[in-house]
Parts: sequence; C-alpha cells; structure tokens
Amino acid sequence: MQQPPGTHLAQLNVARALDDLTSPLLADFVAALDRVNEVAERSPGFVWRLKDESGNATDIRADEDPRLIVNLSVWATPEDLERFVWNTIHARVYDKKPKWFAPMATPHLVLWWVPEGHRPTVEEGMERLRHLTTHGESHEAFGWRHLPNVRLWMERRCG
Repeated sequence: MQQPPGTHLAQLNVARALDDLTSPLLADFVAALDRVNEVAERSPGFVWRLKDESGNATDIRADEDPRLIVNLSVWATPEDLERFVWNTIHARVYDKKPKWFAPMATPHLVLWWVPEGHRPTVEEGMERLRHLTTHGESHEAFGWRHLPNVRLWMERRCG
C-alpha cells in the first residue's frame, strides 16, 4: 500500500506489563524510556508522540487495566518509523520485551494513515487496533507487512 499524499503514518502499540511499573522486574524498562523517547524525537521523520507531564505515556490509560501500556506516535513515512524501531536503541529495548511484558493473543501494533497535522487520540488508536483484530488488515488499520517497502525489509530481518 502506497502512502496517500498529504498523510503521515500513525502507530499505536500496546503491551501488558508482567508487574507494576514500580517493581524491580520493570526497572530496566522504565530506566530506558527517557533515552528511547529522546532518540525517537530526534529521529528523521518523527512528527509527534503521546506523552503526559512526565514526558512518557505510562500513566495514560487505554482501558481499566493499569498494566496495559500504550505508545502512540506519528511519523512522516513508514520508512522513518522502521529506521527508528530497528536501527536505534529501541531495537535493543524491544528485544528484551519478553522479560517485561506478557505475550498477547491479539495484535499489539496497528498502523494507519492520518492527515498531516492530525494528532490521534488513544481512543482512536484503540479503535483502529480493534478494527485490525476483528477485520484483519485493510486501508483502515494494518501492520508492517501491509507496507511493501517495509515488508521486504521485515522478510529479510525476520525470515
């Protein structure tokens, strides 16, 4: 799927922590957040990310589960997001995900196009994630493999 003119790429991902964020089990994850967010904001193509007064989004709730953590951001292109995800400190932190977060039975990442200048809400992102879970990939909600350039890269990286 080609990026429509006048759009950016929004992404939402969710993760369910194995313990409270204040627990020793999550200490390394919490300690890495500021650095990962700094790198994201300095990355080419970064447009915006959800954050609260602390500079993170860990206190922003997507549902009643206090251990469900959301990450919501907007990028100029899929390639910009892909470079940040797999070629920065983010990749090293992501590789440790099983130490901190429970496996999810449904999709945990959703991508969708937004008009340039739009800042999606958590509710909007969660609706897109529900759409992806219920209906599969479409123009409304998709994953990495729905993007031709990124799909080829993912196949090389993940097999």
